[in-house]
Amino acid sequence: MVTTPLYSGASPEEVAADVELLVDFQNEGIPLEDLKNLVDNRLVPHLMMYDQPGFQSMFNTFPERGAEFGAQIALKYNQGVTNWQVSPGGVVLEELCCKALCNLFGFSRNSDATFMYSGTYANQEALYLALHWKAEQYGFNLGEKGLHGFPDPSQLAVITSCDAHFSVKHAVRMLGLGDSNLVTVPVDENRRINLVLLEKTLDELQKDVFCVIATTGTTSTGSVDPVLPIAELCTKRGAWLHVDGAYGLAYMLVPEWKPLFSGVERADSVCWDPHKQMGVPIPNSLLFVRRREDFHRMALYSDYFNRQEDTEPNPGLKSPPSTRPFSALPLVTSLRYQGLTTVIERLRAPLMAIKTTAEILEDDVDIDVCHNPDTGILCFRITPEHVPEPQLNQLQTFIYTKIMAEGKRSISLTTLDGKTVLRLVVISPAATSEALLETISHVRALASEHQMSQSPYV
Repeated sequence: MVTTPLYSGASPEEVAADVELLVDFQNEGIPLEDLKNLVDNRLVPHLMMYDQPGFQSMFNTFPERGAEFGAQIALKYNQGVTNWQVSPGGVVLEELCCKALCNLFGFSRNSDATFMYSGTYANQEALYLALHWKAEQYGFNLGEKGLHGFPDPSQLAVITSCDAHFSVKHAVRMLGLGDSNLVTVPVDENRRINLVLLEKTLDELQKDVFCVIATTGTTSTGSVDPVLPIAELCTKRGAWLHVDGAYGLAYMLVPEWKPLFSGVERADSVCWDPHKQMGVPIPNSLLFVRRREDFHRMALYSDYFNRQEDTEPNPGLKSPPSTRPFSALPLVTSLRYQGLTTVIERLRAPLMAIKTTAEILEDDVDIDVCHNPDTGILCFRITPEHVPEPQLNQLQTFIYTKIMAEGKRSISLTTLDGKTVLRLVVISPAATSEALLETISHVRALASEHQMSQSPYV
């Protein structure tokens, strides 16, 4: 039963009043014990407890024991894992980890990876690589000439689904392209990109499509785009295929779910965020490429650091940051401590919790399940009898606001096809189907409360 508060329930103003003392920087320091008490009393009560069964809203979890051990070592030695010069052990471990992960996901022998700060940055780099690749087809180096090398940059286009993550728009803008260069394709009834409309768009769009982005686990509904046929379309049309697997790629390791991810190995680039459901600390994200030489497009050398004549491994040449955290270590220690059998069981738990809940709700007349869940996200609407359609959006918002104000549960709200819907996300194994169904019961109770407080619907 959900009884433990997820956080204090305080308002932003109340939180600010509590934590303000922490940023009152003084000429003299304070004893560590006093500082600890200050943090414990003023800050910690306002932090979200991701390990509670009532946390059912976002992609966060506390570190598991193996990852926590690795994070402590990384913190103690504070390695900047950019090149051999600053951390010999760190760079070799990262390089070996990247190769092992490529093998784990079934990518080609020539594939490679680099650790990133987040999926947002991974998507940005992937689009840069795709645009650089396109520039080479035009006979110039994007790094040297920039967008000016293209005859008409306004004709360049990226295609993705309307449910793709907003970081794709960020990436397009960061490249110096505009929103008009990003073309979105509608989704099908299960919120996956509509293949028929994607092919039609590729055929009819009067632009030069340099990249198509498929999503394996959209952040709104967890839907997995059909990557294999998309890969075939990209091969046929000569477009770079990037797969945004920041949320969902890990579920490819669960045997029963693996067929959903068929074709991922054919993508030119893939991103993944282990810090979402793997129980490793933030930041922990990766960008994979099918051809390791594609990372050469990122390389910048200097006279004192990352020199071109260096023969030792320099992972910092594969991405922009010249200071990089030791993100590989917590992931390595987590996988080694748990073993793949336990990792897969951990990943299977949220998938089964969502699947079971959706199946139970399928025949309930007052619950509209908005999609057949592919992964660990379930979107639904409560639709009580006698509540007209125009009031249903208001009802979902009322329920969401009430639940969040109570502080014992955390759910989320999104919009699908113009309709406001409630959204459950399971990351922690603590959020079981029983906990989800308890939330559904509470949603029903709040819907009844709302109806009783309103004038009769007309």
